Amino acid sequence: MIADIVVDLQYGDCGKGKVAHALCRANNYTHVIRYNGGCNAGHTIFHEGEKFVTHHIPCGVFFGIKSIIGPGCVIHVDTFLKELEELEEKGIPAKDLVKVATNAHVITDFHRIQDKKDDSIGTTKRGNGPAYRDKYDRKGVRALEDPKLSKYLVSLYHELHENEEIEEIEVLFEGAQGFGLDIDWGDYPFVTSSHCTVGSALLNGVPHHAIRDVWGIAKIYETYVGLKDFEGPDEEFELIRDLGMEYGATTGRPRQINWLDFDLLKMASRINGINKLVINKMDILEKVSKWCAFNGPHLLEFDSREDIEYWITTKLQVEVRDEIETFFSGDKEYI
Repeated sequence: MIADIVVDLQYGDCGKGKVAHALCRANNYTHVIRYNGGCNAGHTIFHEGEKFVTHHIPCGVFFGIKSIIGPGCVIHVDTFLKELEELEEKGIPAKDLVKVATNAHVITDFHRIQDKKDDSIGTTKRGNGPAYRDKYDRKGVRALEDPKLSKYLVSLYHELHENEEIEEIEVLFEGAQGFGLDIDWGDYPFVTSSHCTVGSALLNGVPHHAIRDVWGIAKIYETYVGLKDFEGPDEEFELIRDLGMEYGATTGRPRQINWLDFDLLKMASRINGINKLVINKMDILEKVSKWCAFNGPHLLEFDSREDIEYWITTKLQVEVRDEIETFFSGDKEYI
């Protein structure tokens, strides 16, 4: 078995969907598995020139790859079924490719009603938090209990470990949200309700020795959606928001903007053990013509793209590991 894992190193919205889509094009995966989160996630994908926003469904469907919503996820059934229909209408055979792990948990309508009462964290109000709460309180509803999901169910253990139809299993794990929102490692309580790290992917049924590559995804600046104060005072941030289309793919809320925090990037890279790094949205700062990053409390300004690329690459090699292969990307579809 071989497993590649895509993790977000900031606060979500860094381009995980783009990278996962590109990896599906370049590799021979037998499965793509979403390993955390629910329909609070919004992955923007450009496939053959057309824009798609997926919430529950892994990106393997765009390449005919079996795509599984794993046991670390929570699923709102009606949203899931609607998303299947929308993909089918656009010619993507999602109904034949998508499966749901029997031990994934269901977001009920009651969970959504409860989540709408949030006025302190700034959740997407999609019911994720209450669903995860009931899961760990051992009061949750599993996917195998919902008749609407019956034809999509799969035992992930048997699919990955006792599958005699496939000689070698090759999995891409597609994550949601980001390290800065992780329930343990994020800025608590302004966090999501699931784990957003490599460890979360392994909990979906793959041994650690199967890991081949861990792809860390970040942006050359940072964004955050929620109720805490995050945006800095710089006048360029409004332009970055507009040029970068920094509005939530799920809620449409404007994302708060700030410069890249190298300490967060370093911490997330170390804990996730990344060996590949993609830093997206380079094209946006090229248009803005300003390159800045925080080194601890100090804001550094660089003369050029080349200067900030060299600084980031060198510091990662010195402070994290030599073997990180870094890609600086400014394309919506390709790495």
